Amino acid sequence: MATEGGGKEMNEIKTQFTTREGLYKLLPHSEYSRPNRVPFNSQGSNPVRVSFVNLNDQSGNGDRLCFNVGRELYFYIYKGVRKAADLSKPIDKRIYKGTQPTCHDFNHLTATAESVSLLVGFSAGQVQLIDPIKKETSKLFNEENSCQHLGKMDWNEDSKTSEEALVIVQRLIDKSRVTCVKWVPGSESLFLVAHSSGNMYLYNVEHTCGTTAPHYQLLKQGESFAVHTCKSKSTRNPLLKWTVGEGALNEFAFSPDGKFLACVSQDGFLRVFNFDSVELHGTMKSYFGGLLCVCWSPDGKYIVAGGEDDLVTVWSFGDCRVIARGHGHKSWVSVVAFDPYTTSVEESDPMEFSGSDEDFQDLLHFGRDRANSTQSRLSKRNSTESRPVSVTYRFGSVGQDTQLCLWDLTEDILFPHQPLSRARTHTNVMNATSPPAGSTGNSVPTPGSAAPPPLPRSNSLPHAAVSSAGSKGSVADGAIAAGVSKFATLSLHDRKDRHHEKDHKRNHSMGHISSKSSDRLNLVTKTKTDPAKALGTPLCPRMEDVPLLEPLICKKIAHERLTVLIFLEDCIVTACQEGFICTWGRPGKVGSLSAPSQATPPGGTAV
Repeated sequence: MATEGGGKEMNEIKTQFTTREGLYKLLPHSEYSRPNRVPFNSQGSNPVRVSFVNLNDQSGNGDRLCFNVGRELYFYIYKGVRKAADLSKPIDKRIYKGTQPTCHDFNHLTATAESVSLLVGFSAGQVQLIDPIKKETSKLFNEENSCQHLGKMDWNEDSKTSEEALVIVQRLIDKSRVTCVKWVPGSESLFLVAHSSGNMYLYNVEHTCGTTAPHYQLLKQGESFAVHTCKSKSTRNPLLKWTVGEGALNEFAFSPDGKFLACVSQDGFLRVFNFDSVELHGTMKSYFGGLLCVCWSPDGKYIVAGGEDDLVTVWSFGDCRVIARGHGHKSWVSVVAFDPYTTSVEESDPMEFSGSDEDFQDLLHFGRDRANSTQSRLSKRNSTESRPVSVTYRFGSVGQDTQLCLWDLTEDILFPHQPLSRARTHTNVMNATSPPAGSTGNSVPTPGSAAPPPLPRSNSLPHAAVSSAGSKGSVADGAIAAGVSKFATLSLHDRKDRHHEKDHKRNHSMGHISSKSSDRLNLVTKTKTDPAKALGTPLCPRMEDVPLLEPLICKKIAHERLTVLIFLEDCIVTACQEGFICTWGRPGKVGSLSAPSQATPPGGTAV
């Protein structure tokens, strides 16, 4: 795939890059793909996706990898940076006829060395529950008859392949493509499915879908969303139907404690819900075009979204507002993810930390257990001149421009307690300060609780459900006060809107909103917010009204558009649409299998 011009250096695919932690190296021996290693012809195919699970077996090699390429689904032992990948021995390989897998997710709670539950969503709207270890297909959801599901042919032990033919019957729940499927955190049986129709459905694997189309009754309705329950004499799937915004619901993500749900849609809106109470917590609008991806910080305080405006946008959960944007991609951003293993916390005044030693160690290592990352308790600032802890969040993004970008979100963006000398950040960043002195270390920052007078927030819908989230393990703990990091990535160059669009060159996307996307923007259902008038408001600040992040690194690492970015403890995993899953060893984690010494300066890469 062609990329923006700029000579050989611009078009060269990088195999290593350097950050302040050291040298990251591509490990060719750890590349996973189809067994023949032939690049996949990706025209018209669904994005390649990757899912991981750890089976906690006694061998110490419990990591398992699942990925889809075209109409094929593979399940391998993932050896990471330790050993070379053996592509000749997949644990399970499935080839589907009549449909293609689009997304998948493991149930980490029930996974064992003998059995694992894997949900797979399909382009024709079905969701399949399979066990790739036992090579079983247990259920198919969103079909006319749950017994008439994908008919599995005989397992071929020589080729390690099973073929499944789709029984063509009417899909009674939703006929559109599955865009995202995830197990509900903490549940062994509940899962949530999003479709390109803009609907989400909550299922229970223990219930049937019924043989007739479901009838719904309204449970709750709000600004641009509605939730219905399934009306039937006996409990059946789906348990709930969510209708969110206008156009496709491209991705959703649960908060680290599972209490909140962030959704991004083709209408360009991020919507954050309290999952249990079905209440809208807050919204954000993209600069233009649809939003394609979303993720939470490990402590649940911030959300990053990316999409068709080529930007990464950082949104504060506590303040319900945009606190920064990042510009580095030249095309649509397809995946965003936080790196919990690089996010750093430094204590600058031990006397102001009110938590125990265990709490502070929890904070330093909150990435090692994302589900319990919010258990750390930090004292808040008592004034704008006292900052006990310095925090830097690391996140990454990949896009259709084939580039990987890494970003640092530093305390001068999170807590701009003093007005900067440039007009660029003025008062729009001032209400990111923590709540006044006297509030407890585990309280929930809510809109309007900051010390300075808050800006009007038409995108925030305060309600009782938010305040109830202040219990142990809540998503939004008190804001972490911080000291200035020398690795700040704030750029203070003024960029006018027209200058931004003039420099907006791309080879993999259009330089303007498509007419289809524009129509969606004007048809947001049940919303009081006119997207055309959102620019310049807290819902969608202008470019000059919020800090602009510049990437730490921005490297071309593939020939085709990138579709996967996953941060693991000893490596980073990326994948492109050609079907190659690549492992990048972290500094000091490569081991004996690395070819050159890490002391060798990187060739052809820039810091």
